[in-house]
Amino acid sequence: MASAWLVFALLLISLSLATAQEALLEVFPVRPINFDVALRQQSFAPNDREVTLQAGITALRYGDGELRTMYQYFSIRTEDATTNQHALFLNPRWNNIFDLLDFPKSMPLNRFLRHLFFGPLEDRAVPYVGALLGGVVSNERGSPGLLYGGQVGVRFPVARGISLDLSLQYTQYEVTFQGQSGESQQWLFLTGVRY
Repeated sequence: MASAWLVFALLLISLSLATAQEALLEVFPVRPINFDVALRQQSFAPNDREVTLQAGITALRYGDGELRTMYQYFSIRTEDATTNQHALFLNPRWNNIFDLLDFPKSMPLNRFLRHLFFGPLEDRAVPYVGALLGGVVSNERGSPGLLYGGQVGVRFPVARGISLDLSLQYTQYEVTFQGQSGESQQWLFLTGVRY
């Protein structure tokens, strides 16, 4: 009986030490893995169809900061032209961004913002901001173009290890289309699942 109490006490001490540790650098924790989809079909001016697929993994994580690697496939098909673009980019992001606003002590600003934006889900929501930097290649011959931008989003855990992710992403990139090179700007609202 005494050995059971000793084991129980050691377990409690180890748990209390584990929660008091500083954030650890994790290299290739892989999770969360994400899959995002954006679809659009337009029937007039012009008649076109657009598909964007995006997938990524976590390469580094340290506390609330993480560095993700992303692949994006973007396709537009119209009656006159078709383009397929492939992008590979890094996505450094800071999770729980509102936690930086933990002042004043009487009524923390972060609690007010969480309640304002997420209502009854304020304690489950994980808001984040991120940057995007990488390259894009189109189906036409040409050199890869620079891709850069940013994103804001929120992740809602729905089950152990599974989250619903909503994000607004802006990118600007160099691309070759119908023999001409130029810069394109893109706004995407992505809905996805994180494992």
